[in-house]
Amino acid sequence: MALRFAITRMQRRRGTLADSATPSVQGDRESYPMLSGSPPPASALAPADADAFYADSLRLLHGSEIPVLVAGTFAVNCYTGINRATKDLDIFCKAGDFPRILLLFKEHGFETEIEDERWIAKVRRGDCFFDVIFGSATAVVSISDHWFQESHPAEIYDVPAQLTPPTEMIWSKALLQNRHRYDGADIAHLILRQWERVDWQRLLTHMEQYWEVLLIHLLNFRFIYPSERERVPRWLFDELLQRAHRQIDLPIPQTRVCRGRLFSAEDYRIEVQVWGFADVVGPATAETDG
Repeated sequence: MALRFAITRMQRRRGTLADSATPSVQGDRESYPMLSGSPPPASALAPADADAFYADSLRLLHGSEIPVLVAGTFAVNCYTGINRATKDLDIFCKAGDFPRILLLFKEHGFETEIEDERWIAKVRRGDCFFDVIFGSATAVVSISDHWFQESHPAEIYDVPAQLTPPTEMIWSKALLQNRHRYDGADIAHLILRQWERVDWQRLLTHMEQYWEVLLIHLLNFRFIYPSERERVPRWLFDELLQRAHRQIDLPIPQTRVCRGRLFSAEDYRIEVQVWGFADVVGPATAETDG
């Protein structure tokens, strides 16, 4: 077991972890040191009783033993120390578990709704709510068992919780780029503060088809923090640059595709409706309203 873990860590990091970030082994699962998060500051984004709602919700989830991960602003706070206002709590789960969560909270008097069965549901109490997320609007990101193979424990409102691993946090945010929301700053902060916890090989595997987006985020990080660029493994940066160089000599794709639709269906609507580009899924002649 110790040898397997040592080899795995060497392959993942291609370097040395700081002592404070070194995971222990619990069974086949790597467990990292406990983190804690502060309640978000009061703001007009959430009702005055939001803290009590979030705490009650986390306690109920913890007691249920349904595998869930805390994401969003609360996870960013735990990982980076950045404490910002938020309108809700984000909970990640596997698609097969979201009905269990809704039924659990319904039994305890909460209101539930399925906003979009492809990826998101909600649990409400009064004006407070949290999101139950099990996929993505573009059907690219899917929460699977891989998201639970590491333990990143935290205490939020004095309730034990599991955070979404930084690797999957980056992946879940990488394609969020539209005129109303851009999560690139969160990614830069996660790399800066938690680079030792990132499984860079697993991140590349997640983003294999979207390696150019990963390269963009890494270049963004290098630009923002020129003195910290070694926090991204050289092998990864070299690999992505080599891919970009090799691509120069490839033939131009015959199908005119607008992959910008993965960033924002609205901002890149005209490409598929007027300019003759194919959507990410479907032929160039298909009609779509985003």
